[in-house]
Amino acid sequence: MGLLALGTPMPWPEAHKHADEVRRLGIQQLLSIWNKFRGNERDVLLWGDEIEYLVVSYDEENKNARLSLRQEEILEALGKLKQKAKENPVDGEVAPTFHPEFGRFMLESTPGAPYGGSWGSLLTVEKNMKLRRKIAKDHMAPHEAPITLTSFPRLGSPGVFTDPYYPPTGSKSRSQFLPDELINLHIRFPTLAANIRSRRGAKVAINMPIFYDENTPKPFNDPTIDYDRHLYPEDDDVRNGAAKEGHIYMDAMGFGMGCCCLQITFQAKSVSEARTLYDQLAPMGPIMLALTAAAPVFKGFLADVDVRWNVISGAVDDRTDEERGVKPLDKNRWKIPKSRYASVSTYISEDPRLRPEYNDPDLIIDKDIKQELMNNGMDEKLATHFAHLFIRDPLVIFNETLEASPEGLSDHFENIQSTNWQHMRFKPPPPGENIGWRVEFRSMEIQLTDFENAAYAIFIVLLTRAILSYGLNFYIPISKVHENMETAHARDALNTKKFWFRKDIFHESGDGTEAVPAQGPVEDEYSLFTINEIINGSRSTENYFIGLIPLIESYLNAVNIDVETRCEFSDYLDLVSKRASGELITGAKWIREFIAAHPDYKKDSVVGERINYDLIKAVEKLGMGRGAEVEGASRLLGRYANRA
Repeated sequence: MGLLALGTPMPWPEAHKHADEVRRLGIQQLLSIWNKFRGNERDVLLWGDEIEYLVVSYDEENKNARLSLRQEEILEALGKLKQKAKENPVDGEVAPTFHPEFGRFMLESTPGAPYGGSWGSLLTVEKNMKLRRKIAKDHMAPHEAPITLTSFPRLGSPGVFTDPYYPPTGSKSRSQFLPDELINLHIRFPTLAANIRSRRGAKVAINMPIFYDENTPKPFNDPTIDYDRHLYPEDDDVRNGAAKEGHIYMDAMGFGMGCCCLQITFQAKSVSEARTLYDQLAPMGPIMLALTAAAPVFKGFLADVDVRWNVISGAVDDRTDEERGVKPLDKNRWKIPKSRYASVSTYISEDPRLRPEYNDPDLIIDKDIKQELMNNGMDEKLATHFAHLFIRDPLVIFNETLEASPEGLSDHFENIQSTNWQHMRFKPPPPGENIGWRVEFRSMEIQLTDFENAAYAIFIVLLTRAILSYGLNFYIPISKVHENMETAHARDALNTKKFWFRKDIFHESGDGTEAVPAQGPVEDEYSLFTINEIINGSRSTENYFIGLIPLIESYLNAVNIDVETRCEFSDYLDLVSKRASGELITGAKWIREFIAAHPDYKKDSVVGERINYDLIKAVEKLGMGRGAEVEGASRLLGRYANRA
């Protein structure tokens, strides 16, 4: 997560004084990268995944599953393994890499080297994910385990939810529910939490709607809130209405950045191809968010949402009252409609099919930065993208980086780029490294098993191949992408909601080399579809759509691929297809059913310690390929429940 520079961080009042300087240096570095690498070409597809784990610690005597705060010790042990593999390399094998995350109870893992463009490399993905899980487990204590669960159900609940236990307080987050001790000890992370709070002028306020079960109190007022706490000035937030009726209230960055996800990064052959992938994958973000839904519980309560996205969005929302429109503008320059963790705000390709109507005409940008970028050779669409990102302030500034020369580096640029957490990220080449233009797909929830994570990763990779091979056109207005992101939050959105999607995704050819821009009203180009229709197709005469999996199947039929490899792909595509159709349920629905069937559940929306303990045990078994031991595993995975 971001850059882990070492140095002396500035508290927000001091950092605020240097924000414009960092912006200026960041744009200087961006232009240097642009001018040096804009003509860069790569011949092969490279891509990789990022898997995030929660590390759980079992108290068997009290039947309590907690979050282990031993990230540093575990990473130190894993680092020795990586070093040993470097010193004693084995042909064809590269040890996976493990990284820290915001929470001391989290690990991030990536393959040791990028996957290539061959069909065979795709078939190593699941094996590599299983290897990473095993390696992580082997470097933990016997009572600890890595699990791929989007959100820990009892994070911030009353009682003991960390190992070791710390009381819920601290000067950085000033949370009523989370101790600062669960934040990664690297100075960047507590400074990030403190500076978001300080810049905002209040604690973050995350309100997720409660799921009303038969015995849930109506109206629901979060019973965990202490309205009489007076440790910090921000304790007034709840007395001033920060917590909403009918909602689960959370007040710290850790609630969002303590969530896990599955991210896929693609290296394109050129900047033009990267921009195409960015645009065409952007409308897929909400679809994949709903399709991978796996987060129905927050702070010990069942929520009326199934995904994490808005929890993280609220957890890093540093906008002031003026920027959020609560007060008239005075000290701030803009009213900003979204958190810095949000859906994408603009398309960036130079594709002639990108009509002006698809982009937001009221997009907030720094006009001076846009003009500077264009004056130095950047085209208007990409300059607009970066001028939008750079309306944000840098949140963590180290004294040492301002004192050093910015030449040949990207630290100031990344300071702002890496804290714009949109559901797609366009990533320029880092100076001094043999890496090209990349695009990161960021919306998917982590899945309970490596098979599911591999299936979704492979599906997205194959979709990118089809997009580029067929010149597919997924453009819809960016406002509809944002609307879809909100729709994806609904409980069981996969089966109960419809999403905006383009009706005709095949381009029309003009002279055979360039796509002809579509004519007629933009509103005629898209319609509402179920996710099943988007993924598997619709044969309705009124709303015909080919379906993305049939399209991928068509692509695979057209390329040179052996029968055995094709059969292995079919398992992954089959899972995605059956999840989309509702034949197999989402992780979120499986968790809800597990809780509802638990003998300790009182139909009051409360997920107690014993329910959580049994749930985490079941999640661990699923992740280890022991689905036969887990009630309801076939509802989630079908015939793949026992896939070892």
